[in-house]
Amino acid sequence: MGPQTPGSYLKIILQLGKVRISLPISLSAVTGYVLQTGSFGMEGLYLSLGVFLVSCSSSAINHWQEYKIDKHMPRTQNRPIPSGKISPTFALMVALSYFVAGAWILSNHFAPVALIASVITLISYNGFYTPLKKVTAFAVVPGSLVGALPPYIGWLAAGGSLLDPVIFWVAIFFFIGQIPHFWLLLLMFGEQYKLVNYPSLNDLFSENQIKRLSYTWILSTIAAALIIALKIMISPAVVAVLLLYIFYLLFTTSRQLLVRHNLPVRPTFFKLNFLYLFMMIALIIDSLLFRF
Repeated sequence: MGPQTPGSYLKIILQLGKVRISLPISLSAVTGYVLQTGSFGMEGLYLSLGVFLVSCSSSAINHWQEYKIDKHMPRTQNRPIPSGKISPTFALMVALSYFVAGAWILSNHFAPVALIASVITLISYNGFYTPLKKVTAFAVVPGSLVGALPPYIGWLAAGGSLLDPVIFWVAIFFFIGQIPHFWLLLLMFGEQYKLVNYPSLNDLFSENQIKRLSYTWILSTIAAALIIALKIMISPAVVAVLLLYIFYLLFTTSRQLLVRHNLPVRPTFFKLNFLYLFMMIALIIDSLLFRF
């Protein structure tokens, strides 16, 4: 049965846009912009809104792409399309509206490269990673390119060079970090992928082996974070706070994934995600207050 009130339609539109995912993607683009310019201002606001809307479009397309599969997984069966709240056509209309609005903002305030980079990010997720999930359990490795691109959107929109080592290391950090992010999700919900016959690491490795794989990639993420902290950031205070959190993450992750095998991985998942948020905020503060 369809929604009956404007408020319920709004809620569904926000669900289709996966706002909790699209907001960090927008912040990631802002991070690249501020790194290059040392300022935020109205242009930064336009960038964040444009990238947010294009990301929402990508998420709505993903709802449409996977609604038949979502019906069979407890984690996703209450999403708007499989639950019957809206039709697949309505989801596509929302996706198109999100994209047109975001593309209009980006094309009116920035050089074409900003919109082009945003479209490449969308295609990487919807046209590459999403279909690849049906083929291989390791789709997340090439698919993690999606996490590396948003900082480049902001950097290029501000006139930065594609080959600059500053944005390269920031992109590498987010690229590597996507892999343990998805594999920790797999440890929490991997059994549900079997319900739709998706290839999964659970078919190839034991839970403890997946934990060790995830831990290895977390170490790589931490290594990239250390490079950024020690080679890119300027403020000793910002670096010190970031280092404290990095070593806290290292200690607790080692305990949860290697020492105490019976502990749930959900706390590690949230701590790792907080590192991404922490890194973006630290880079923005460092650039706004100390770099320029």
